[in-house]
Amino acid sequence: MTVEPPITEDITVLTEPPTDQQETVGIARAAVVIGAGNVASRVLGLVREQVKSYFFGTMASADAFIVATLVPTMLHDLLIGGMVDSALVPVFSAYAKEDRDELWRLVSVLLSLTVVVMAVFILLVTLFAPQIVRAADLLGSGTLDPAFFDLAAGLMRITIPAVLFLSLSGILSALLYALKRFTWPAFTAAVFNAGIVGMTLLLQSTLDIRAMAIGWLTGAILQVGLLLPGLRGTRIWPTLRLYHPAIRQVLKLYLPIAIGLLAEIALVRPISYGLALQTGEGGLSAMTYATTLRQLPQGLVGIAISFAILPTLSQHAADLGDAAFRRTLARGLRLASLLIIPATVGLFVLGQPTVELLLEHGAFTAYDTQITTVALYFYLVGLPFAALDLLLVFAFYARQDTLTPALIGIGSNVAMMIVAFALFEPLGLFSLMIADSFKQLLHTAIAAYLLRRQVGGLAEHGVARTILIALGCSAIMAVAVYAALAGVRAVLAPGILLELTAVAVPGALGAGLYLWLVTRFGVEEFGLLWDAVRRRFTQTGG
Repeated sequence: MTVEPPITEDITVLTEPPTDQQETVGIARAAVVIGAGNVASRVLGLVREQVKSYFFGTMASADAFIVATLVPTMLHDLLIGGMVDSALVPVFSAYAKEDRDELWRLVSVLLSLTVVVMAVFILLVTLFAPQIVRAADLLGSGTLDPAFFDLAAGLMRITIPAVLFLSLSGILSALLYALKRFTWPAFTAAVFNAGIVGMTLLLQSTLDIRAMAIGWLTGAILQVGLLLPGLRGTRIWPTLRLYHPAIRQVLKLYLPIAIGLLAEIALVRPISYGLALQTGEGGLSAMTYATTLRQLPQGLVGIAISFAILPTLSQHAADLGDAAFRRTLARGLRLASLLIIPATVGLFVLGQPTVELLLEHGAFTAYDTQITTVALYFYLVGLPFAALDLLLVFAFYARQDTLTPALIGIGSNVAMMIVAFALFEPLGLFSLMIADSFKQLLHTAIAAYLLRRQVGGLAEHGVARTILIALGCSAIMAVAVYAALAGVRAVLAPGILLELTAVAVPGALGAGLYLWLVTRFGVEEFGLLWDAVRRRFTQTGG
């Protein structure tokens, strides 16, 4: 095996820290860097939604675009997306440590196999796009405008090739994570959103909603292009050999996750989309806009901390036993609680002005703002549970247990559908948000219970105390934010200045007050997080 130059790590995660504080700082520093990629992605995602809402609002064409991207998204999530953190990264990491030549062969086989499989899927979806779009209305009465289905089918034929590039990007991202080259894959989602925004602005005047579909394909291609510089020193090549012994190991780890994803992708998503379509024109778009706003804090907190903590959890699960595992998991839960609870409360108080600022432009009306805001409120009920639950799921992954979270996911999705159907007639669109929040709560409760049975409780690690502190400080913050919002509205006349100020001033006041309050209780996580930010940017600048 040839000797390769050492790979520079973009993030240094402490796996055997000499002190508890150093371990927490290591997790925080990793979360900061991963979070930076999430910030770029979420901001551009909001810009994408702003562009869509400005040009298309909640018109039928916007709903048709969402339906058209459903199949490419589902195929990617099922075949590659869910495999990255649960199977590909662990397997790639083992080969990266032991046999780089074999790693290149494995990745080459996977990439070549992906091209063949995805080509078949692309051909089938292109041929049967109208029938697939009709399936999205499986719960409907069949009375929707036929022109809607024709448009959605045409858009689907434009977007479906993107699944190939999204899948290639997923495999390459997993490789770069295994090689500890974190920066490039951290920004793939940002590049994807940038492609959608750019092509929509460039082509909308002549192609209308088709410009967004072209942007979707463009963004997927750009993802692969972004990752190419990170592949320096690797030896990946196309191959006619479509099998490698490690594929069996990958499939073994991924099979439980795939079953859970299949249940969600083949049933839950189409049913949810079908129900949303039956609430009238714009219902599906309002749900999507609200989902985007909810995902901003969820991605910044839940995803960043979960990926940051996973390497340390895995090492503890393998070498140091349950005590160290519980201690590290508790740190992640405390840090996530301190961030996600005030973010949820703040977004609830500032929900309407946030929607007005980001979306109420062009074709997006005041009525659309009201519907989207109410949908957001119901989503926010489940947001803290979603963020904490992701850490619990990754804790199972760290213990090489993918079956338990998959079974919990299936059960939670069944419960979600029962609630959605039960509430759909009286509540319409909002039944879907209520059902989703119930799912998040149920999933978190079951995961916490089962994980406690495996590794023991966290009572001695102060998680409950931290949650109570965050709740109390957030309640005080909410009063101050609401008062500041009322004051801004009383002073300023309607217009863009009011929209900006109504979010910025109360938001800044609330963040500052919350930070001051939690430090009064001696909570150290914020100090360590700030130290992580300062050190990271000092290193970058140097």
